[in-house]
Amino acid sequence: MFQVEKYQGTKEQGFSLVTKQLNALLEGEPNQIANLSNASALLGQFMDRINWVGFYLYEEESNQLVLGPFQGLPACVRIPLGRGVCGTAASEQKTVMIDDVHQFPGHIACDAASQSEIVIPLVKEGKLIGVLDIDSPEKARFDKDDQKYLEVYVNELLKHL
Repeated sequence: MFQVEKYQGTKEQGFSLVTKQLNALLEGEPNQIANLSNASALLGQFMDRINWVGFYLYEEESNQLVLGPFQGLPACVRIPLGRGVCGTAASEQKTVMIDDVHQFPGHIACDAASQSEIVIPLVKEGKLIGVLDIDSPEKARFDKDDQKYLEVYVNELLKHL
């Protein structure tokens, strides 16, 4: 059974704990949707000052990202590669962190409250699986430490996909 934790200490300590919880939750479960669902729920419970966290999964036949498990308001269903923050992170296969989404050319506004965003691509063995997308109602909510620890989180998640 999962129990809600109040994360205390440094950002590094919090991310270390949430990553350990991720591994414990996903251990032995082969279903990708179940694992992505728990991964987004865990981050949604852990991270403060966010309004959306979830996954878009790469659909090769359409060359688009398609909405996957998430926490937050209903979202855009399809995002073409190279479009918006998610499509850019997916096509470049690198993390994109935006302090003010309204200044990002081609930004796709799914939730009008979102002000900043970080998107981490999910790439396993050179193959794009999708992206982790996190939005905040605050400008400049994410920093280099968030990027570093979220990339570690995604690398651990990829072991279970």
